[in-house]
Amino acid sequence: MNTREGDERDRDATNRHGQPDVYEIRVRGHLDGHWAAWFDALSLNRENDGTTVLRGSIADQAALHGVLQKVRDLGLELISVIRELPP
Repeated sequence: MNTREGDERDRDATNRHGQPDVYEIRVRGHLDGHWAAWFDALSLNRENDGTTVLRGSIADQAALHGVLQKVRDLGLELISVIRELPP
């Protein structure tokens, strides 16, 4: 890996304030509250449209993929993944 690729990866992992990026992951269906512990520090919000939004800081791309694997393992339909940009 060259330096430029490493810089890109580091920028993907943290925002300009050096903090983990915040993600919003939307899945179809309502998850019960007991799944919150399985998704670590992410909040679970059940929306009126029949979806659940998982939201919170995710340390890096490897951690993001770990969360997405949990979504897959539960057989949930992934609707969207949005990285929130810091102000």
